[in-house]
Amino acid sequence: MPDPDELNSLVSRFLANRRLSSHRGMLLLSGKPQWSRSVAAELLKRLTFNRSIWIGLDSPPEIDSIPASKATTLLGQEIDALVFDAFCGLDVDALGASSGTVRAGGLLLMLSPPLSEWPGFDDPEYARITVAGYESRDISGRFLSRFAHLLTNDATILQIEQDKPLPPLPAAQPTYTPPPVEDPDCLTADQLIAVEAVIKVVTGHRRRPAVLISDRGRGKSAAMGIAAARLLQQGVSQILVTAPRLAAVEPLFQSACSLLPEAECSRGAIHLGEAQLRFIAPDELIHSPLPGDLLLVDEAAAIPSPMLEQLLEHYPRIAFASTIHGYEGTGRGFAVRFRKILDQRRPQWRQIFLETPIRWATGDPLERFIFRALALDATPVPDNELQHADPAEIVLETLDRDQLAANESDLSDLFGLLVLAHYRTTPLDLRQLLDGPNLSITVLRHQGRIVATALVAREGGFTPAIAQAIWAGHRRPRGHLLAQSLSAHLGLETAACLLGARIMRIAVHPALQQQGLGRRMVAALRQQAEAEGLDYIGASFGATQELMYFWQAGGLLPIRVGIRRGASSGAHSIIVLHPTSTAGKKMFRQARTRFLNHFPLLLGDSLQEMEPSLALTLLLQKEEPSLPTLEPQDWLDLIAFSFANRGFEITLPPITTLCLRFFANAEHSSLLTTDEQRLLMMKVLQRHDWQYLARALEMPGRAAAEQAIKTAVGKLVTEMGGQQVRERIKQLGIRTSKSQSTSSKAKGK
Repeated sequence: MPDPDELNSLVSRFLANRRLSSHRGMLLLSGKPQWSRSVAAELLKRLTFNRSIWIGLDSPPEIDSIPASKATTLLGQEIDALVFDAFCGLDVDALGASSGTVRAGGLLLMLSPPLSEWPGFDDPEYARITVAGYESRDISGRFLSRFAHLLTNDATILQIEQDKPLPPLPAAQPTYTPPPVEDPDCLTADQLIAVEAVIKVVTGHRRRPAVLISDRGRGKSAAMGIAAARLLQQGVSQILVTAPRLAAVEPLFQSACSLLPEAECSRGAIHLGEAQLRFIAPDELIHSPLPGDLLLVDEAAAIPSPMLEQLLEHYPRIAFASTIHGYEGTGRGFAVRFRKILDQRRPQWRQIFLETPIRWATGDPLERFIFRALALDATPVPDNELQHADPAEIVLETLDRDQLAANESDLSDLFGLLVLAHYRTTPLDLRQLLDGPNLSITVLRHQGRIVATALVAREGGFTPAIAQAIWAGHRRPRGHLLAQSLSAHLGLETAACLLGARIMRIAVHPALQQQGLGRRMVAALRQQAEAEGLDYIGASFGATQELMYFWQAGGLLPIRVGIRRGASSGAHSIIVLHPTSTAGKKMFRQARTRFLNHFPLLLGDSLQEMEPSLALTLLLQKEEPSLPTLEPQDWLDLIAFSFANRGFEITLPPITTLCLRFFANAEHSSLLTTDEQRLLMMKVLQRHDWQYLARALEMPGRAAAEQAIKTAVGKLVTEMGGQQVRERIKQLGIRTSKSQSTSSKAKGK
């Protein structure tokens, strides 16, 4: 162990400089686990820190410690010293979350093996990266090699290695003097602008939302709290706050409470006389909307987009806040995707970017290192470099991941694309990208730069005994999503024995979308799967109409829909598949038939809340599954309902059969308008009550909705019933609508 006095002096001088510059310091203690931990414990004992946290095991009893899995509980807090014990596993999500809690002048102490040995270290985190059929020794160590390389070459980090002399002090940083702000409550000019923008949402015109965007530590949550406090003081009575979890908005409530000394403050609620500021969970606001003069949505990037859209529609005065380079990895993608929604629905929305840090000064070396090491600042190729790109000159390539780990430009291009394209891309995904044992990466390049990518995982190939255990629900092999779902969910007992490829992620640069590049990659991957002797290729994703059209155009058809919405996407997950072998085709026919037969029955139960347009897309297929037939008496009932006074409820069975036969054949889709199809979907198949139906379709009430159903069913009866049914209608003296008669005559010619 180095001389304690010399080490203490070195670290003290290091921190003194960081305090003058209002920056944070990073100290790396590399060696054997016991040595690193004992040196860290001795330093914490000698140095005066108001609050220290130890993430990992074997912490001194006097230091508060938490496991890496609980690191997100630190969000919103500020600490002076953070020990991150990488011997317990380099949990990159935990590192990203916890590092942002260290305040200016504070210290991050990282404990690690010697940097030259770290890439070969059997990291406990490998348990989260490996998949069934592989062991930790199959993990490449590319991520650790890159991480160690970045540490070695960062001159701002104080690096102390076991059995090595103490290093020189890193170069001093300039002294920091905070700029003046003309507001007693705001710490930066950016924060003041944000406060005024949120207040303007209430005092200005309706439906002009504000969106606060920043990196962590810029005070956006506090800005919302300051604005809320001032609005309550001005007489605004009801302000609602929502976020993925209550802990995420504690800084907002603390900020508001500090400005309202006369208010009653509790966790998630502030009462000022009759006025109040209170937290409501997003799902509660969706299912039971509450009246409010303003809705504040914090950490918006972590809330599923469909929920944000519903909140945007319901609350005319709303403000959002989101982190760009957050440890969640969601912010930049959120900013791009949500911008499109706002441009369409609220074209007069306003974005406020908070650039100046509050917890530390601009140019903080720790923030810069974390951003680069975890690829939080990864960005795709600039749009202007692709303005004149010719798709014919874009080349397809399978990446060598050893080269990718050593090429920061390629890594930024690729990971930046993934962050833009997918709802949740975290630092752990970066480790998976570089080290996943069953993963391959296909890219498209334009003039050497990566402009599109697909990540593909190899799955399946289990023995019959393991496949049976998966089918019975006794085994859930990690990393084999399609194989497991085919067996356990669809009930295909031997499907897990087949070999398949799962397209985990696919992304095309926004400037090059709608030019067939995504379909080109899918076609190439289909050919590759067939050439390699695989049985199928598939994908699983949060379903939207746009994505369904994309995958169907690529030849992959749905074989399963998740009965619950995904926590990340807020959408039902869908599995699509394309067979690439004889055995795969046999399995696919079974899976496809089961889907087409079962899906309509689920619409009235677990899938009742599925968007009708998406349900229609899934139902309108070229194949026609085995469906119940309509007997002559059923046609009479349908005629009586459509053209006479027979009731809806007593005619529901044949109406349901008619609708199933209509939706099962894409050739029938032109018989009804989109609104009529949506009407039948929501009432007949999804079984919504009349009140909900009338409200959703903006109809006066049940009578109008039922009459619209009669009209739609009448069209189907006339067109799908055949000549005998039309003759029967004529015999009964029933006059059909003009459109029905015209169509029927045309059919009779």
